[in-house]
Amino acid sequence: MTAALPPSADSTPLVLKTLHAYRQGAVLHIELNTPEQGNAVTDAMLDDLLAVLDGQEPEVRVVVLSSAGPDFCLGGDRTELARHLAEDPAGGGIRTSGTKARRVCEALTTNPAVTIAKVQGKAIGAGFALALACDLRVGADNATFRLPELALGLPTAWGGLLPRLLSEVGAARVRELVLTSRAFTAHEALSLSVLQSVVPPHDLDTAVTAWAKPILRRPVAALRVTKALLHAHTAPARLADASALDSELMASVLAQAHYTQSPRQRRTVPLD
Repeated sequence: MTAALPPSADSTPLVLKTLHAYRQGAVLHIELNTPEQGNAVTDAMLDDLLAVLDGQEPEVRVVVLSSAGPDFCLGGDRTELARHLAEDPAGGGIRTSGTKARRVCEALTTNPAVTIAKVQGKAIGAGFALALACDLRVGADNATFRLPELALGLPTAWGGLLPRLLSEVGAARVRELVLTSRAFTAHEALSLSVLQSVVPPHDLDTAVTAWAKPILRRPVAALRVTKALLHAHTAPARLADASALDSELMASVLAQAHYTQSPRQRRTVPLD
């Protein structure tokens, strides 16, 4: 049974500008829902994600993160980034946005429920980070991934992406992906453990259900403890995790670029 969020009678329904979120029993579905903009990550989307994840009910055992339209997420919103820099060339708005991004990705990674990313089309930059923050990731065979930050003059510093990627994939391969900024396919993503399953686009929902069904049968307490243990045992691999500095690094690099660029260059700052 599908329920609006939040389903309790004494709660005020969330007003979501960029997402479609609903409950199906113990499964919480969160769909990025700005396909006309490639589901680009904005401050409004981060606020919506935080509202849904912070308000998640204890009965939820599986969270499915998906998106509307042909692409999962084309990265951060360029126009909003340029506006942040115009309003505060020192990078204050970028720091605030970066802090929200880290909170969203941590909420997915440390979620007591099992989080599943369902990826189709392009997953670029911030979109890649959102998918990687989930426990399980299934991709359509037309999915592609890219970390374009360095090619765009930016550090790979969004939402704690880099330490997660190093932990999941390994330093040698991550170094190549980050330094070249090249795109790679779903099947290569599978070989790198960026994805755990690749299926035809029409089988994405079936693949998610195949994962969710046995999870929903597990005792709640055991499931939550197992999730906590998995997180605790992977955390030592990220003991030197500097992702708390992501927003500061991004703001510092962009602020410096802003001061050294011409006015024309400033109007074309990218973030995907």
